[in-house]
Amino acid sequence: MNPVEKNNSKDINPITLEESFRDKVSSITEDGKRNWIYPKKPDGFYYKARTVLSWFLLGFLFLAPFIKINGNPIILLNILERKFIIFGVVFWPQDFYLLFLAMITLIVFIVLFTALWGRLFCGWVCPQTIFMEMLFRKVEYFIEGDAVNQRRLNKAPWDKSKIFKKTSKHAIFFGLSFLIANTFLAYIIGVDALWEIVTKPPTEHLAGFTAITIFSLVFYGVFSRFREQVCLVACPYGRLQSVLVDNDSIAVTYDFARGEGRAPVKDRIMKDGVVTNEPKKSDYGKAIGDCIDCEQCVKVCPTGIDIRNGIQLECINCTACMDACDEIMRKIGKPEKLVTYTSYNAVNESREPRFFTPRVIAYMVVFAIVSTLFTYFLSTRADVNAVILREPGMLYNELPDSRFSNFYNAKLYNKTFNEIDAEIRLIFPEGEINLLGDMQTVPGAQQTEQRLMVFLHESVLESQQTPIQFGLFKDGELIQTINSRFIGPTLN
Repeated sequence: MNPVEKNNSKDINPITLEESFRDKVSSITEDGKRNWIYPKKPDGFYYKARTVLSWFLLGFLFLAPFIKINGNPIILLNILERKFIIFGVVFWPQDFYLLFLAMITLIVFIVLFTALWGRLFCGWVCPQTIFMEMLFRKVEYFIEGDAVNQRRLNKAPWDKSKIFKKTSKHAIFFGLSFLIANTFLAYIIGVDALWEIVTKPPTEHLAGFTAITIFSLVFYGVFSRFREQVCLVACPYGRLQSVLVDNDSIAVTYDFARGEGRAPVKDRIMKDGVVTNEPKKSDYGKAIGDCIDCEQCVKVCPTGIDIRNGIQLECINCTACMDACDEIMRKIGKPEKLVTYTSYNAVNESREPRFFTPRVIAYMVVFAIVSTLFTYFLSTRADVNAVILREPGMLYNELPDSRFSNFYNAKLYNKTFNEIDAEIRLIFPEGEINLLGDMQTVPGAQQTEQRLMVFLHESVLESQQTPIQFGLFKDGELIQTINSRFIGPTLN
């Protein structure tokens, strides 16, 4: 059946007429084998905008570990030492509730953003897409050429030219993967520790060298072979999108009301050098749309889908199809934006997209609540935090004058980049505290340990385990209270 004959009325949505495309994945053949995607090199306004944004994000990614404030990086995700610095804000294990709130806030924001804009994040900001399209794919285009040349090269026999091109490409791929692996490791252990691993013999840092090697091989495998399968199979966000978007979500959408039915240029009448929507044959169909069925939108798609089938799981909203379609529309004298950012309902009902739906408003309310809570707790957080625990494995010491003592270990965490002088005092009950050594100044974004002894008279002991309370003071001001227990003798 001719595509135009499928829909001769613009009141009928052609997407509902044929849904078989959802039964298969474009990158997998019917017999389960890999269908290698050769996307045509994109060009256009949106691709240039993505390129500028990508270079900015790549620059930040590779430079951020080297940017320091008072000797500390602006971003550090040190899971091993349970120390996190995010844009200059220091987080310790005691701040887990803040990290939890931050994670909840981020999740709600993703839900809200996806409900509004679909999978826009994937095409414009996601590291997987940026690395693949703006680094590895550009290398591939430079060495092997565009999609047609890549197909021809892969089918060609292994001569000197093919060996040189393939070897060069994969050597650069592994070099980029090695650079990315080192960069990600710098976010975990810091650039100073990474520099020691890189500059010293592998035998001195076997664990670090092994980690870099494994991550380099993983990144190389992802960007040289797995590629778009990450977005289609491995990424949970792609699966989550299907339950977050609805017919009012803004996404890369084909304007079927304007484009259907499809007909190639050869079947249309030309007037004054401009392609019209008038058929050459009287029996061709009642209506012809602007889509000339050139399939340029399919050829440039990095996941191999046909956007004219509607919003799909595989679509990462990279806008390559928008640029390709706009170029064709300009050439045939038709208006641009046949493929554009809009919603299904806006196309189906011929109106402007509707942003503030009841569902979106509900998400915005939840986001406002959790983000406000996170901002409040973060802004009211003390600059220094202490954890005081009885020294394990030790009982009390009995002293003259009916006094008893316990040993304690205190850990102080500085949540700023400035040195802090803090003081630990005993608030309750009445007693005496003796620091074993001078009270240490806590360096910025660091932690210190302090041993101390607490002396209590027998008259204030309530039981074998008496509740006591310490106070942490900064500049004479109480900023934290810490509860613990004092072990004493069995009272008669």
